[in-house]
Amino acid sequence: MKRVRINAGKVGLVFKKGDYVKVITKGIHWLSFNKRVLTYDLANTFVAPVALEILLQDKTLEAMLDIVEVKDSELVLVYEKGVFKTILTAGRYVYWKGLIEREFTRADLSKIYITEKIDKTLFSKYELSKYIRAFEVATYEKAVLLVDDVYTKTLDGGTYRFWRNDTTIKIAKADLRQLQLEIAGQELLTKDKAAIRINFYTQYKVTDIEKALLENKDYEKQLYITMQLVLRAYVGAYTLDELLERKENIAEAVFEDVKTSATKLGVTVLNCGIRDVILTGEMKEIMNQVLVAQKKAQANTITRREETASTRSLLNTAKLMEENNMLYKLKEMEYVEKIADKIGEITISGNGSVVTQLKEIFSGK
Repeated sequence: MKRVRINAGKVGLVFKKGDYVKVITKGIHWLSFNKRVLTYDLANTFVAPVALEILLQDKTLEAMLDIVEVKDSELVLVYEKGVFKTILTAGRYVYWKGLIEREFTRADLSKIYITEKIDKTLFSKYELSKYIRAFEVATYEKAVLLVDDVYTKTLDGGTYRFWRNDTTIKIAKADLRQLQLEIAGQELLTKDKAAIRINFYTQYKVTDIEKALLENKDYEKQLYITMQLVLRAYVGAYTLDELLERKENIAEAVFEDVKTSATKLGVTVLNCGIRDVILTGEMKEIMNQVLVAQKKAQANTITRREETASTRSLLNTAKLMEENNMLYKLKEMEYVEKIADKIGEITISGNGSVVTQLKEIFSGK
């Protein structure tokens, strides 16, 4: 007989000539010399020295083991004392009971939704994240969920995770904030064949995400083309002068015309406006010439108006002087004063009026 000691936290399996006999636990045991003992640590996983099915015929040993069977479409998360330890994939795993408290959470990978109670902090660990598909939807967005290319539901802002398997999962997102679409440098012809470039803008919001993403392809491009065609039609109905005068009216007309088409795209147009009307180089030169000619004509009109007013004033003054001799004398004195300011000395005689004598002096008589 030989003496065998099994310490605390360990267990022994007794074999005789290679055949399993029994399991022994903590304490001192006496065995015959033809038997041997394999000692195992209860803190470690159990690796069977022979076929596990043979060992499990011993109900005592079976009660001491946690046997975890993991199918091909499953994962098992292992927790030790409430702390995540590892992930088990397809296969059979055996743990000793008693020393370490273990918990096992089984996850079915054949479905797409993660319904198991798994702490979100574990999703960032590589061991688990490689089995998960994650999608981010911002707070200002909404998204449509497509499972195997079939619309399933609409998602609000948040993080969405699905098990990674053969099922195809896609999401399409749309921004729900107020957006602006620019039609920059659009070359158009007016009714009088003037070539111009227009910078046009429209502000809009996506209000029906299913219609925008599921019933229309590239709804933003379609909205752009719709605005472009409507703008082209309205600009072509006005001459250049009318266009420059009615910019705001045209913007309002385009806005009213586009609203219905935009609704079919799942979009609500909020407002429209013409930012700039840019003339081409040749048209700009022509417009400058027209402007100069207009200003010259205005200047000539003003000059003629002033000359007419001056002549009329002189005529009125002459009539008053003719009727009032005293006024005539005052006018003579006014002229003498003006001449005296510019000439050092003038000699006149007492014959005739002062104005008459001055007239004779300056006329050379």
